[in-house]
Amino acid sequence: MAPSASLQDFYQSVRQQTLALTENLSPEDMVVQSMPEASPAKWHLAHTSWFFEHFILREHCEGYRLFDESFAHLFNSYYHSAGERHPRPERGLLTRPGLSAVLEYRAHVDSHMHSLFQSEKVAGEKATSKDLRRAKVDLSQLIETGLHHEMQHQELLLTDVLHLLSCNPLAPALYPAQRSTGSASDLQWLAFEGGLVEVGADEGADSFSYDCEKPRHRFFLQPFKIARRPVSNAEWLAFMVDGGYNNPLLWLADGWDTCQREQWQAPLYWRRQGEGWQQFGLDGLQAIDPAAPVCHISYYEADAYARWAGKRLPTEQEWEYSVRGQEVAGNFLESARWRPQPAAHEGEGLAQAYGDVWEWTSSPYMAYPGFRPAAGALQEYNGKFMANQFVLRGGSCVSPRRQLRASYRNFFFPQQRWQFTGLRLAEDG
Repeated sequence: MAPSASLQDFYQSVRQQTLALTENLSPEDMVVQSMPEASPAKWHLAHTSWFFEHFILREHCEGYRLFDESFAHLFNSYYHSAGERHPRPERGLLTRPGLSAVLEYRAHVDSHMHSLFQSEKVAGEKATSKDLRRAKVDLSQLIETGLHHEMQHQELLLTDVLHLLSCNPLAPALYPAQRSTGSASDLQWLAFEGGLVEVGADEGADSFSYDCEKPRHRFFLQPFKIARRPVSNAEWLAFMVDGGYNNPLLWLADGWDTCQREQWQAPLYWRRQGEGWQQFGLDGLQAIDPAAPVCHISYYEADAYARWAGKRLPTEQEWEYSVRGQEVAGNFLESARWRPQPAAHEGEGLAQAYGDVWEWTSSPYMAYPGFRPAAGALQEYNGKFMANQFVLRGGSCVSPRRQLRASYRNFFFPQQRWQFTGLRLAEDG
């Protein structure tokens, strides 16, 4: 990371962006929790501040005093080594502290972070942290981790709010609707010879990456083909009309059991309207755009669709190899379009490789060869979740642009679908 002034600008922009995302929310919107997997917006505001307080200010800001000692218990997420935690399914019961206190907490943390930026520690000094088991740690890297952590929570805040508002029979819109433009092209394929390739983040690179993206390593790929664009709503409708949700031969056993138990007949947030379908989004209830990528589907649904189409999901290594050299450009949170858009036709390589929808891969989320988790409590950030989840790639329409890169690995359980998740097809070459 560049000099501390640049890091401070980065800090301020991320923190301001988080608050900006809550401007259209009422205090009531910000305290409710609509399902155990989601968190209230107020909790996101507090937790991201706790991260900076616990991992940075508490250790590196001289004379720092905790804003409120109880906040560590209330707003710790899953860091067992950091102390006790309020149960995740009960975050919506935290009517107190109120929103005003949480905003004061953010201001308190921001003020002391500003003081820390003025110190020499952030200018490149190696700081010793008891919390990191006395490992020598570059403080600027800790701060940058906190900022990428907050960008992740910006996306989670929006997807959690979307689920919350979808439970309201009034189908309220958080943002104004914007008309999408364009039409989905015929499905085209890009062929790759494969061979021995390198994937993962470069340990020595200046750009940020998480521990689970490392180390960069060699991987052998068989020849394969991958679709230029994600599967569209129109193509998904064809799957539905053909009985895709009612054919057990297309589904993994766990997927079929989940489909029957949850009575899935369409992606999450789709609602029947006469002979057609509408989809609820952050911009309210809108008619399905046939050309836009399908989203809010589980891994199980994506896998069933691929079988129905006579194809398969790509591996995460195939996906990463396919986008090598492509610019990270697309429909992100900063575009303020709030739902996936139809693919553009121009350009080479994969269309919509970044943004619009996260793309399920067939790869289980697991450690790369030679993986070593971050030191201290931060080793709980990624490594301990390497079981029973699948990798997604590419980002979505509510992902911050700066969060994404070719090696970025998102991961969710196969039954989850409240994120902006879609799919891209692949086949053997």
